[in-house]
Amino acid sequence: MTDTVLVAGAGPTGLALAIHLALHDIPVRVIDAAPGPATTSRALGLQPRGVEVLERIGALGDLPQRSQSSLNMSYNEGSRTVLRLHVGQAVADQPKQALLISQADVEGTMRQRLAELGGQVEWGTRLVAARQDDTSVTATVQTAGGGEQHIETHWLIGCDGAHSTVRKLAGIGFPGRKLLERLLMVDVRARWPLDKNGSTTWMDAGHMLSVTALPDDTWRVFTEPPPDLPDQLSENEITERVLSEFSRRSGVGLDTVSDVRWASEFRIHRRLADAYRRGRILLAGDAAHIQSPTGGQGQNTGLGDAENLAWKLVLVARGRAEQRLLDTYEGERRPLARKVLRATSTAVDIMLPHDPWKRLLRDKVVLPIVRLPGIQRRLWLAASQLGISYRGGPLASASHRWTRGPRPGDRMPDLACRRLDGGQTTLHAAIAGRWVVLAGDRHVAARHAEAAAAQLGADLVLALTPVEPHPHDVVLIRPDGHIGWRDQPGPDKLTAWLNQVLWPA
Repeated sequence: MTDTVLVAGAGPTGLALAIHLALHDIPVRVIDAAPGPATTSRALGLQPRGVEVLERIGALGDLPQRSQSSLNMSYNEGSRTVLRLHVGQAVADQPKQALLISQADVEGTMRQRLAELGGQVEWGTRLVAARQDDTSVTATVQTAGGGEQHIETHWLIGCDGAHSTVRKLAGIGFPGRKLLERLLMVDVRARWPLDKNGSTTWMDAGHMLSVTALPDDTWRVFTEPPPDLPDQLSENEITERVLSEFSRRSGVGLDTVSDVRWASEFRIHRRLADAYRRGRILLAGDAAHIQSPTGGQGQNTGLGDAENLAWKLVLVARGRAEQRLLDTYEGERRPLARKVLRATSTAVDIMLPHDPWKRLLRDKVVLPIVRLPGIQRRLWLAASQLGISYRGGPLASASHRWTRGPRPGDRMPDLACRRLDGGQTTLHAAIAGRWVVLAGDRHVAARHAEAAAAQLGADLVLALTPVEPHPHDVVLIRPDGHIGWRDQPGPDKLTAWLNQVLWPA
């Protein structure tokens, strides 16, 4: 019998997880306490890794056509620009570009994809209790009408954000610290003479102010207010404070502001859950980790969590793998989250210091280094998340075998391929939540795909041959685009590796 999954939270992480499960006929329900879809922009972009995730599950839609992909980021001291980063140029040789588009638009496209697969979000459904045993979880929810329901499920996944109810019910700690005490933010429509292809940040005056262009003449402005500003400001007070500060420091008038779409305040924390799994309850996305929005890592890290967890849940739910496979989700993703938190926290500490001596160090030492093209490229390749590797992790122990190119645990670069029937495709577009056997000879690819299908299921395995010449090795690529196994031809060796992964001793 196929297991059922209950996903709490209908943000990008929860939707990506649900889509992946629905692709493989795993019964899944998605609940969210909100009365309906969010209309505010929140996260502002997809890194190339996030774009790949959505493409692999058929949820990218027309987002590239509605987005900006070549972005400029300017950092000013008063009227002087001291640093300019050209994001699109920095990753111009990568097959996928960063997309500047609101999270609300991303979620809308993902809900459409979920609906195509027969799924939907149950809005106004709040999780209030969860009890688990060795075989199931009983979740208690309150519905929009005030009623109470008990949902029996095999797995409960918390994708319900920084204040996760699932995490609290599971008793999982969420330690961390504040990075910025307080930020005020507004989204407005206006005709301003600023770069509509990116963002501008002012780093002077002891606190930060930033404005980012969005589609449809919309701008996001946020600033770090002085510490003596009263708490619990109204939306009108936040708007007045932010816009007056913007006008004062940018020199741009406010006469063209035609609409205020959103005003809010928040604090930036760095937090990492003590564990990603407690029995049949697991965490993903902001429920497991939160960080500074610097570099646009939060939404994209959550999408990576969802994809990594989903393919493992599919196998466990189908009885194709032992439950311990789910422990490798934390083993692979939590170390990555720790690195992301460290990197984004460091960026905040360096670029937005409060102490005068730290600002001097930034201006005289850090900024000249960051201006170097090679350094900018390294920074944005890291932000793209295309360099993520699980090499040395629980499913890719270090190998001493000499090989050229990517190794087990590494992301497999996208490349032009042929199906066994001769049709052409690209690797990442063909994955669609499946495992791919890649070999230079179609007969070799077919034999190894047959061996993999015996372990994973015929519908979860696809055989491809590369269009360009390929090393003699056979490569098994996981549903998240990472190499699982790579070796010289030998179906028995592939079977042995799969047995070790799926049914560990």
